[in-house]
Amino acid sequence: MTVPAERPGPRADCTAGDDGGIGFDLDHGGHEAGPAPELLLRLRGRNGSGGNTLRLPLSPLGGGRLRAVLPGSEVLAEGRWDVYVCGPGADDGARTAVEPGIRDVRLLMDRSPRTGRITVRIPYPTADGRLAVRCWVRSPHAEAGPLTFDGDRMTVEGTLYGTRLGDGACVEARLAGAPDRVCRVPVAGEGSTFSFTLPFDRLRSGPVTEQQLWTLWLVPATGAGDPAEGVRVSRLLDDVWDRRNSFVYPGRSAGAGGRAIPCYSSDNDLCVRLVPDPAPAG
Repeated sequence: MTVPAERPGPRADCTAGDDGGIGFDLDHGGHEAGPAPELLLRLRGRNGSGGNTLRLPLSPLGGGRLRAVLPGSEVLAEGRWDVYVCGPGADDGARTAVEPGIRDVRLLMDRSPRTGRITVRIPYPTADGRLAVRCWVRSPHAEAGPLTFDGDRMTVEGTLYGTRLGDGACVEARLAGAPDRVCRVPVAGEGSTFSFTLPFDRLRSGPVTEQQLWTLWLVPATGAGDPAEGVRVSRLLDDVWDRRNSFVYPGRSAGAGGRAIPCYSSDNDLCVRLVPDPAPAG
């Protein structure tokens, strides 16, 4: 099996638009006369076939710089897309990783999408110093807003896109790996706004002896078809590609020796971790 060669490559400045489009301006001064290379986006964790790669033409800007544009209308699957440069028509094995430069993501802040289909694309630096694009595609979508706390309970406010609240609307906290463990709480609001309060002691069925991860799903109405299976409660409509370490909340008592810690997943989905209280010192 041949491993694709990946060399240190050009640096790209990115400008993100609120419609999901991204402009890439590459410092590629070593490019010689002839056909310009292409920008290659490749979906991580998938093979390089079908809809898992996208090639964008690079046009000269002058001064040794090249530009490629990812249109907001271009369909990309949800996931993490690594960014490369490759020769025109070359196979993916000749790719060169692109390094992140300036990332202008100001237009991603405080977005209010006009349609029910949510498309979010955020250019970001990977842990090993390369450029990638985090892409979400959600329809319907439940956007989490402020979290507030009152003792051992959490209240979440948010906005619902692509569907509406109806009779019997609720939020389900589902225990990962245990499909029969579900905690339901009612949802308030009307139209596109929602709020719910989750008492943390409702998540446990006895003493807390090991860590548990509870995911949160909004069920818009009883008998509403596919959306009734649940809309993941997430926070996507800003410039944060990974909220795990930037949105950190203190633990609250869940009773019976347990603490509940609200958190976001690597996909920016809202969760609650239930953990045993630490043993007292001494």
